[in-house]
Order: sequence, then C-alpha cells, then structure tokens
Amino acid sequence: MPVLQKIIIQNFRNIELQEVAFSPNINCIWGGNGEGKTNLLDAVHYLSMTKSGIQAAEKFNFRHGCNSFAISGLYTMEDGTESRFSIQVTEGADKKIKRDDKPYTRIADHIGVLPVVMVSPADTELVSESGEERRRFVNSFLSQTDRQYLSDMQQYNRLLAQRNRLLKEDQPDPALLEAFDAGMAPPAGRIAAAREQFAGNLLPVVASYYEAISGGKEKVGIQYKSDLQSKDFESLMRSHRERDLIARHTVSGIHRDDFLFTMDGFPIRRCGSQGQQKSFLVALKFAQYDIMKKACGQPPSLLLDDLFDKLDMDRVGNMLQMVAGNDFGQIFLSDTDKARTEALVDRITSDRAYFKASSGTFTKIDGEL
Repeated sequence: MPVLQKIIIQNFRNIELQEVAFSPNINCIWGGNGEGKTNLLDAVHYLSMTKSGIQAAEKFNFRHGCNSFAISGLYTMEDGTESRFSIQVTEGADKKIKRDDKPYTRIADHIGVLPVVMVSPADTELVSESGEERRRFVNSFLSQTDRQYLSDMQQYNRLLAQRNRLLKEDQPDPALLEAFDAGMAPPAGRIAAAREQFAGNLLPVVASYYEAISGGKEKVGIQYKSDLQSKDFESLMRSHRERDLIARHTVSGIHRDDFLFTMDGFPIRRCGSQGQQKSFLVALKFAQYDIMKKACGQPPSLLLDDLFDKLDMDRVGNMLQMVAGNDFGQIFLSDTDKARTEALVDRITSDRAYFKASSGTFTKIDGEL
C-alpha cells in the first residue's frame, strides 16, 4: 500500500505553511474545534482524489487572502520505491498535478493510485441531504476501483453539459438532441449497471459492520433508484423531451439517480436517531474500505475525522474492538478528546505518532498526549 511519509501544505484553508512527517501506522491529531485537524486530513484526501472530501466549492479551500494553494506528499509505494505527488490549484486556472515532477496528461490517470477512504462529520449529508451527496459518494468510491466507470462518468458529464447548453438555446435542434442522447446512452447504461451491482455488493458488508457497531438491534438496507430501471436511456430522453425543453435542462438520466438508506424498512433520515445514523455512516465507510482493499489488492489510507462524534460509549467500545481487530493500513485519526484519543491509539498499537493542532500548525508530541 502507498504510505504517506511526509506532507507539505501551503495556503490550504487555515494552514499557511506546514511540513508534517507521519508514522506508517497510526497518526493521531488532537485539538479543539477550528484548529485545523480536519484541514490536515482533507489535505491528505486532496492528494489522493485531487479534490476535497468535505468541501465541494474550491473557493473555500484557499487560505484567506490567497488565490492559490499547494499540497505535496512523499509516499513509499507498494513496490518499496518512493514517489512525490504534488497539486497546485490557482483560482481561474487548471489544476496542476504531478508525479515525480512529471505532469499527468489526464487527472483520471491519478485517481486510484493513492486509494483513500474518509469518515467525517460531513458524512451526515449522505443521510440528510439530496441524492447529489449520495451520488458523489458512489462516484468517488467506484472511480478509485473501476477506470471504465471513471471514463464513463467523464464522457457522460461532458455530453450532459453540452446537451444542457443546447437546451438553453431559443430553438434547440431536435436532431442534435437525439445525437447527444445516442452518445450518452452507452456510458449511461454501464454506469447504471455498475451502480446496481455496487449496491448489491455493498449491502451485506454494511449490514455486517452495522451489527458489530450497534449490537444487531436494527436491520439496515440499501436500495438503488434510477430512471433507467424502467426505460432504456434513449426512450427515457424521448419521453421527457417536452419537460427538458420547458425546464431548459436535462431533467432525467443517471445524473438523477439516488440510493435509499433504510433501517427496519424505513428511511434512516426519518426514523434513525443521531447515534443510529452515525453508526450506519461509519459502517458504510468501513464497508467501502473493505471492498476497496479487495479491489485494489492493498488497504487504502483511512482518514477518521471526529469519528466518535454522536456515538454513545457502547458503540465507541464496539468501534475500538473493530478497528483493533482488522488489518488496516495507514490511519489518520482526529479527535477533540485527548484522553479518549490516547486510549484508542495505545490500544491498537505502540507504533503511532501524536500531533497537537493549534491555529493551523501541527506539533509532534513524543510519548503521551
């Protein structure tokens, strides 16, 4: 598995300039709210996925008063060699992504090289918000393990943007709309099939983890919902043509897919307590970790941001046993509770590094916190 030895961050959120060297095993970042713990973990995510794991709008990633930021990391790769990855983001310009000082021809070539799974308080949006958040989670998941899926998503989104621009014209050309539909149909079909299979493969793993965390008190479910389950893509586009022309954008398709998360047959967002929702979300992310580990042949980096927020002590105890009993790779853990963090880390391993976060700076602490 790729192991992050060192990261250098410049002008990313509240981090002005920091170089941090990590343990290959567990790295614990402790500090109060707003001190930069989440920003450090998200910088690691950015190196892997070329985007934030919690902030969709790029403008919020720039440090106040700056119009660019840079992140670089030195990794030990699975074959024992070292590689340096860097990302430069400037407002109004394309991202610059390099490996060993050589620019990538396509960003897609980097996705999956440094597999990562992030668990954060922002995950609550997967339950409480619109289907867009759930699609983003699925796309991030599958893009790291399936290059065909990533290519299909890029092709579909490119054609969708062109189709939507055409629909904004006063008199869109019907023949051109049909041409777009024909071009979007093959990737849309493959995407829908991949998502259907994904939901089926994910459910039993999520259920197993949820039972371990919660004690098996509730039964969870995952259901894939897509317009393509009732019609093929081109028929769907034809049947909604008038709606598209009125709305002036494409109202149906795989970009409207959703995933329904249930507990005992009811939507989790309506019937689940905060603790039950958090337990489900942790189970979802740990299932992602398991599936990615098998698909990639190596464990991804695991980013655990405020993992125990909204979990009672029984569930925290179950979580400790689960983390300690599995073959995890490099772990980055943040928490506001110093004593709890120390107890967790020391229970898992003696090979660990502690860092104290304060106003965007990170100080390594030897020994106990």
